[in-house]
Amino acid sequence: MTAHVASWKKDAVASLVTMMNKGAVVGIIDVSGVPAQAFQTIRTNLRGKAEITMLKNSLIKIAIKEAAKDKKGLDELVEAVDGQCAIVITTLNPFKLYKQLDATKTKMPAKGGEVSPEDIEIKAGETAFKPGPIVGELQKAGLPAAIEQGKVVIKKDKVLVKKGDKIPREVALVLAKLEIFPITVGLDLHAAYDDGMVFKKDVLAVDDAEYLGRVLAAASGAMNLAVFVSYPTTASIRPMLANAHMKALNLAVNAKVANEETIKLMLAKANAQMLSVASKVPSALDDELKGALSAAPKAPEQTKGGEAKKEDKKEEKVSEDEAAAGLGALFG
Repeated sequence: MTAHVASWKKDAVASLVTMMNKGAVVGIIDVSGVPAQAFQTIRTNLRGKAEITMLKNSLIKIAIKEAAKDKKGLDELVEAVDGQCAIVITTLNPFKLYKQLDATKTKMPAKGGEVSPEDIEIKAGETAFKPGPIVGELQKAGLPAAIEQGKVVIKKDKVLVKKGDKIPREVALVLAKLEIFPITVGLDLHAAYDDGMVFKKDVLAVDDAEYLGRVLAAASGAMNLAVFVSYPTTASIRPMLANAHMKALNLAVNAKVANEETIKLMLAKANAQMLSVASKVPSALDDELKGALSAAPKAPEQTKGGEAKKEDKKEEKVSEDEAAAGLGALFG
């Protein structure tokens, strides 16, 4: 005997298979806890970017396995079908899809019975409540509340609910009055399929600032390495030429090769050496040399231990804009 399958189920699975075969990216999302009105708003905001289909998990799994006959690797999404799920089909790449769905999440007050996603701690201090029955409600919820100088205060920090514990009803009521919303509601992307690969949540949840920092650090390291090993590219050729020019200029000055660029440096060096010698015999100097010597920058004073005194200098801080401008100049 064969089990009878309702025709609507067959049609729903066939329709979903067709959609998955046509779609570029297929994702599994968790819709648990999302109020119906909020879900419809999210659907409207995603119109033109993504299409969400609600179906029983068993039918979603069947549709995925059927569509996997034409899309290699799609069947790996079956593992992500858990809880109250839906299928999302979109042209957005998995990372953009994750960010788009993550942006739909909002904080909501607890009703009681929900699992706390983190420790719920109330800090000590004054509240906005007027003295009255609220003090008893706070104390019933476990808060050390009291009236001091005509104000309702929390006398010390208190963790009302620990992460992973259920939020009691009386605590949920107090949290709402304190305008503390511990529950995050929104569409959560479990995994997404794109071009033969399945990307899970831990891969999709990337920190843009962190990865941009890594890219900039890699670019800077690559530039330094290219210049160090004299590997010419459109990006490295300018700092390489500047480095070569500096070394050539230094060599020419030390070798006393006079030209338009080196002559000023050579004269400046000779003048400095002359003043150094003159400082050893101040009594033999004329007024002009004495004036030049007094105007010359003095060498750091020596301490008893023979070490030069160091002037306190404030550490120069480079702003992010200056750093970005410098990086732009480096890459041309």
